Amino acid sequence: MRSLILVSLLSFFLSCSVHRRGETVPETEFRGVWIATVVNIDWPKNPNDSALKKKQDFIEILDFYETLNFNAAIVQIRTAGDAFYPTELAPWSKYLTGKEGSPPKDFENVLDWMISETHKRGMEFHAWLNPYRATFDLDTLALSEQHDFYGHPDWMIKYGKKYYYDPGLPEVQQKLTNVITEVIKNYSVDAIHFDDYFYPYKVKGETFTDSLTFQTYGLPNQSLEEWRRSNVDTLVKKVHKAIKKVKPWVQFGISPFGVWKNKDTDPNGSDTKAGQTNYEDLYADPLLWMEKGWLDYLVPQAYWSMDYPPASHRVVTQWWAEKAENVNLYVGNGPYKIKNNKDKAWNRKNEIPKQLTLARSQEEITGNVFFSAKSLIGKHKNVVNILKRRFYPIPAQNPSGRSGIKRDLALPNITSTQIAHKSVTVCLSHSDTIPRFAHFYSFAPIGGPDKKTLIGKSYLSENEDSNCITLKLTKKQLKHDIGIEIKDAFGNKSKLMSINANPKRR
Repeated sequence: MRSLILVSLLSFFLSCSVHRRGETVPETEFRGVWIATVVNIDWPKNPNDSALKKKQDFIEILDFYETLNFNAAIVQIRTAGDAFYPTELAPWSKYLTGKEGSPPKDFENVLDWMISETHKRGMEFHAWLNPYRATFDLDTLALSEQHDFYGHPDWMIKYGKKYYYDPGLPEVQQKLTNVITEVIKNYSVDAIHFDDYFYPYKVKGETFTDSLTFQTYGLPNQSLEEWRRSNVDTLVKKVHKAIKKVKPWVQFGISPFGVWKNKDTDPNGSDTKAGQTNYEDLYADPLLWMEKGWLDYLVPQAYWSMDYPPASHRVVTQWWAEKAENVNLYVGNGPYKIKNNKDKAWNRKNEIPKQLTLARSQEEITGNVFFSAKSLIGKHKNVVNILKRRFYPIPAQNPSGRSGIKRDLALPNITSTQIAHKSVTVCLSHSDTIPRFAHFYSFAPIGGPDKKTLIGKSYLSENEDSNCITLKLTKKQLKHDIGIEIKDAFGNKSKLMSINANPKRR
């Protein structure tokens, strides 16, 4: 009977948010960071660095954001028709190896290693792929013979200073779907992620030359603009279907440009004056993708300051919150602009904190993603301190996808518990074929105050059946019990069980 009461009390305590210095810290919240590899924005710092240096730099990024209690890394593994993993479908990326098509030296299983290191820290790994960008410049002589520019020149469209895959070709859509299917099958990723690059941002004086493709595949009475949007819609639908067919727990997320349409062209649009929009210029319609249930999450890029006149972060965020349906909605924030933008609002240390407060005030928004990883590492200490103290003082559960699949989960088996000075190491075993988190909580004993705090997370990959985690405890937490639950990638939870981490109360 005591154990049943304890489980009930733990379930009640879990439903409560934790309060820190006036901020409500949600129990479940997506806290992500984009790790950009194109032109070596974040990682590797230099493609010619040694394998050891590359590993150290990647771990530095993970450790920094683990300290901030972030719970997801969105890592770019395809930048422009290339790959950060061995595949017959694309050449090795020059941003990883220094020369496109050349394998990395002394660094086997790069993607497996990155995923493993991310999971070790209780963080999800979201594989970020750019679908349509084929090159980042016009230097085609630097491309590998394995690149689609040479294998399928009829797929390429030159526009501005880059080459793009023609989104209207069924062969291109199938190739991109095959790329993603291969990643899903071969790697323990938690999500597939697209950014905002669909049809390219418009370049003044340039024409995207897909008229012949339109003549071939466009439907009667269909405008060029409608046809282009339908091409993007088809890819999104195909990718979603392919992911769920192979591993239904793997999420699919997209981070579109922050403005769908301006209000002056559509009453349903946001009260903004963006120079380009998703719907009219990039031919992307996130509202349709949400309506159709083709996504697990959406991360609009609202990189403007709170009251920036052409596109206010406040206006954009609230607009998406009103329109969101059938997805987990997160907000994309731009800390790269801190003290690095002509908009003087970014000179103030409270710009990002105000944006996070706004996001948490919107019931429909369940997290934030920062661009990019290097923006806060080793700089802006005052902002980082605010984030750590007010917003991310404790870990948070990761939101689950939108599959709705229900399963029963067994309790974990505690194989050992070792108590040291201000820490406890718990080893557990749990069998499953689906990724799981083990959540560790500090809670007061029965009869004490009804406060319960998530203090640690341990990630178990597919078929991984054991893990250990060392939890650092405060003096207050040392007087409390430790609660453990299992949560799978579908969001199903086991019952909660407790272990007594205080030898005086055994």
